[in-house]
Amino acid sequence: METIDLKKALKPLYSAKAAPGFLDVPALSRISIEGEGAPDGEAFADAMQALYATAYGIKFSAKKTGKADWPVMPLEGLWWCDRMAEFSMENKGNWKWLVFIVQPDIVDGAMVEDARGKAGRKRESPAIGRLKFERFEEGRVAQYLHVGPYDAEGPGIAALHDFIRRNGCELIGLHHEIYLGDPRKAAPEKLKTIIRQPCRFSTREATAMGERRA
Repeated sequence: METIDLKKALKPLYSAKAAPGFLDVPALSRISIEGEGAPDGEAFADAMQALYATAYGIKFSAKKTGKADWPVMPLEGLWWCDRMAEFSMENKGNWKWLVFIVQPDIVDGAMVEDARGKAGRKRESPAIGRLKFERFEEGRVAQYLHVGPYDAEGPGIAALHDFIRRNGCELIGLHHEIYLGDPRKAAPEKLKTIIRQPCRFSTREATAMGERRA
């Protein structure tokens, strides 16, 4: 039986340094659930339970049938609100999010639906019906490793955005976090989170690059 280690195969995507840097993210498969509300609220907790139940259901089914085995990938989240000027640590109730777990290419829609159905029968969940299986591609991103409490990310995020702009790029897409630590087991000051921001060359920089290549 094949053993798949996505975290090792995609090491540049799941490791980062304290200093910001650029990389390109290829197309990947994921199971995801979208919702809104504070991350310590009931809706978020329900989404987490449904997402992990499905992720482990897919893994155990693939292993049982001899297709493959793999470690479940880290939890990832995209965060935003309708008016980004109001996005703050003091008002988490208006946050919107899309949480997801990347899946190996061997996973298909039938496997996801089977695992989701079993998870839904074991525990009633409003979030399970919103679970999606999809391909996504972020492309060019900048990222850095944050060590410490989630609420202390602000200065690092500001520095990341400044790094992007200083290198002739502009921010696009949504704020992305990859949780390498488990808040249930690790002290807040030891939590490790990759902070990622999609970006692209600004119009001015892209024009200048085109002129240099001509």
